[in-house]
Amino acid sequence: MKKVTIPAFLALCICALFVVSASAKTQLTYANFFPPTHIQSQLAESWCKEVEKRTNGEIAINYFPAGTLTKAPQTYDGVVQGIADIGMTVLAYSRGRFPVASAIDLPMGYTSGVQATAVANAVLNKFEPKEFDDTAMMFVHVHGPGLLHTRDKEVKTLADVKGLKLRGTGTSGLIQAALGASPVGKSMRECYQMLQKGVVDGSFHPVEANKGWKLGEVVHYMTQNFSSAYYTTFAVFMNKDKWAALTPDQQKIIKEINTEWATKHGIAWDEADKLGMEFFLSKGGKVISLSDAESKKWAEAVAPVIDGYIEKASKKGVDGKAVVEFIKTNM
Repeated sequence: MKKVTIPAFLALCICALFVVSASAKTQLTYANFFPPTHIQSQLAESWCKEVEKRTNGEIAINYFPAGTLTKAPQTYDGVVQGIADIGMTVLAYSRGRFPVASAIDLPMGYTSGVQATAVANAVLNKFEPKEFDDTAMMFVHVHGPGLLHTRDKEVKTLADVKGLKLRGTGTSGLIQAALGASPVGKSMRECYQMLQKGVVDGSFHPVEANKGWKLGEVVHYMTQNFSSAYYTTFAVFMNKDKWAALTPDQQKIIKEINTEWATKHGIAWDEADKLGMEFFLSKGGKVISLSDAESKKWAEAVAPVIDGYIEKASKKGVDGKAVVEFIKTNM
C-alpha cells in the first residue's frame, strides 16, 4: 500500500469537507408565471439570489419563470403538494379560497401599488388568516389601480358608463356591473384583439398594462376612477415542510428579505405604471380626471360590491366587516 503524505491527507480532508458542505446545501425551487423579462419576474429572481447571498450559500434556489414548473392557477396547490417549493401567483385564481385576502382587491380607493402593498401585508400581519395555514406565507404585493380605459367613448360621468361592454373578470367584473356596464369575462391575453376589433368598448386594467400588454395602442381614453378601481393581489409562499426544515437563523434572514422585497415589488408596480402612462400618452391617449363629486358617485355605486364581500365572508366564518374597516383605517 502506498504511503499517504501529510499534504495529500490534508487535501483529501478539504475535498471531503467540500463534498459534505455541498451536499448539506438546501436546494429549493421557485415557480412563477411572469415571463423572465417582466420586472416582477426579475425581482423574484433577485429575491432568490439575495436569499443565497445572505445565507452564505446555505440555501440555493432554482428559479422557474413563465409557468415552466407550475401554471399560474395551479401554483398554490403545486407548492402545497411539493411540486414547487416556493411560488408566486394571483390569489384570485383560486376564487373564494382566500376570504380574508380577497378583501384587498376590493375598490377601496388605493392610489398606488406601494400603498396597496403596504395595506395588504398589514392585513396579513393583523389577521393571520387561517386560509394560508397549508403554506408558509412570505409576503404579498398589489398592482396599482385598475382604471377604466375605453376605445372610442370619453367617459366623464357615471351615466357615460351605462351599457358599455368592458373586458373584466372577478372583482373588476363585479365593479363594472355595479357601475352599469356589461362585463365580458375574458383574460388579459385576449384583451388587445377584443379592443382592436371592437368586440368590447373598453377594459379595466392597471396603467402599466398600456405598455406591458400594448393596450395603449388600442384604447384612446383613460378615466381616473380611483374610487372604484380594482386591484390584484399577488402572493409569494413556501411549502410548509420546506420552511419548517430551515434553521431559525435562516427563517429570520428570509423574513427580513421578505419585508424589503414586498416594498420593492410595490415600487416596481408604480414605476411600471409611469412607463405605461408615458406609452399611453405617446399614442395620443387622453386622460380624464373625475371631480370629487363625481368620484363620490362612483364610490357609492360600487359600495354594494364591498357589502357583498362582507356577506360572503361571514358565511365562511370570517369577519369581513372587520377586515374592510381595518383596510379603510390603514390607507
